[in-house]
Amino acid sequence: MLQQDASNRLIQRFCKILNFMSATDSFGKLIKIMDELRAQCPWDRKQTIESLRPLTIEETYELGDAILKRDWKGLKEELGDLMLHLVFYAKIGAEQEEFTLEDVIEGICKKLIDRHPHIYGDVVVRDEEDVKRNWERLKLKEGKGSVLSGVPDSLPAVVKALRMQEKAKKVGFEWETKVDVWRKVEEEMAELHEADASGDKVAVEKEFGDLLFSLINYARFLDVDPESALERTNIKFRKRFMDMEAAARAQHKALMHMTLDEMDAIWNDVKKHTP
Repeated sequence: MLQQDASNRLIQRFCKILNFMSATDSFGKLIKIMDELRAQCPWDRKQTIESLRPLTIEETYELGDAILKRDWKGLKEELGDLMLHLVFYAKIGAEQEEFTLEDVIEGICKKLIDRHPHIYGDVVVRDEEDVKRNWERLKLKEGKGSVLSGVPDSLPAVVKALRMQEKAKKVGFEWETKVDVWRKVEEEMAELHEADASGDKVAVEKEFGDLLFSLINYARFLDVDPESALERTNIKFRKRFMDMEAAARAQHKALMHMTLDEMDAIWNDVKKHTP
């Protein structure tokens, strides 16, 4: 009972910091259900942090899909799924006597307070860029060896490149204008053409990577999220291609038996009806 009371107080503290006091009872209900499932359900009992990892990654991508589609109903559902995973990991951590849910919540409460001295201390900031720079300085004081150490190795390459560039900017390693960045893009493009002309496949891959990295940097200067931009293009291409397949079937044709000019004609017609 004492342990449960302590848990409730910590949950209330966390919810209060985030102004989510109305969620306290629901969060406690989720914890109780997790305890019951772990004790009684064969599938839940079997899970480990390793077996949950791919499922958590999948749930994160489903959340990302809902965000891109501005699907608020889906967003609510995916947030719940992801929250279940967070509670699940904490439950396993407690069973392994590594940490408890209380430790997790106390840790994030402390981090939020320590890294917002402009809210919980006497530090003065002018704008969000000051906040970001303070955040990185505080992380280094906490023992982080590099400003890039917080970028996970397992991030998708586009996201990882963007995050590294953002973090490098916070210590002043940054181009002055987007014109400078575009010149770098053109330079990398020329080097890719040279590598391709040489027939050196290793050099081609290297220069192609450099070009992508520069384009991601340019996207940042345009205030465009390159991952989201590419995914929106993927969605658009999928829709147009499937519409093209449907149009070909309506003509009793298969794409594989059509010429490129024939497919291109259908594609251009499809584009007129697809944003």
